[in-house]
Amino acid sequence: MNAPWQGPTASDSTTAAQALLAVDQVSLEYRTPQRVVRATHQVSFEVDPADRFVLLGPSGCGKSTLLKAVAGFIPPCEGEIRLQGRRVSQPGPDRIVVFQEFDQLPPWKTVKQNVMFPLLASRTLSRREAEERALHYLDKVGLAAFADAYPHTLSGGMKARVAIARALAMQPKILLMDEPFAALDALTRRKMQEELLLLWEEVRFTLLFVTHSIEEALVVGNRILLLSPHPGRVRAEIHSHQYDLQSLGGVAFQQTARRIHRLLFDEGQSPETERELDFTDIRIAY
Repeated sequence: MNAPWQGPTASDSTTAAQALLAVDQVSLEYRTPQRVVRATHQVSFEVDPADRFVLLGPSGCGKSTLLKAVAGFIPPCEGEIRLQGRRVSQPGPDRIVVFQEFDQLPPWKTVKQNVMFPLLASRTLSRREAEERALHYLDKVGLAAFADAYPHTLSGGMKARVAIARALAMQPKILLMDEPFAALDALTRRKMQEELLLLWEEVRFTLLFVTHSIEEALVVGNRILLLSPHPGRVRAEIHSHQYDLQSLGGVAFQQTARRIHRLLFDEGQSPETERELDFTDIRIAY
């Protein structure tokens, strides 16, 4: 059996001091038939090994575009993205993306074959090794009993878990998740958030997670980058490690959610007002 994870963990003091991912003054643009649109403007942040780093902002702020740029799909028009000190210029197996749509699973392949496919296509492992690793991660996400099932027989939440298992099986340096639970019903979404956190506790992978839900950001992330409405600029970075699913509905949780909402949308707020929001660990960008 291959080792379940090759990347650094939060307890690895030799690597924790060095950022795994550095996004440095990155501006991103895309072209429409009428004009060039700036999606983000000079965004900077760093993701450390084993972080659960969340990009949070309203629709159209460029958070998904940033994720695609980190994945290597979109080149910055300004600034630079570096992974372990090397500039990101194209997609690679060290960055695996889990998208919102789970119908991307080929329906003619079984669950196990879906997880094995990128391992075989990239010639990362032999067929026997790929099968062992696929079964290992299917067990991690609680789907070992469904290894021979086909995607059309699975619920939305189960398809989401297959997508996560497929991504983790590649053992990337960083897992990129673009609003992965947005299409799920509320109960399934909460269950998937819980399972993602339990899996992180066991495996300690590095996560870059995109959402427009303040509550989901507080639950999933230990660090949250707040992006302004279009074009996306950094408003603040918040440490949120004190919250989890048990915090939902609590007074402190709801107060923090309201404060984040004010930071995101109260454009006329002065720096002095923002400092009165009383976060214990926050960096404001002006």
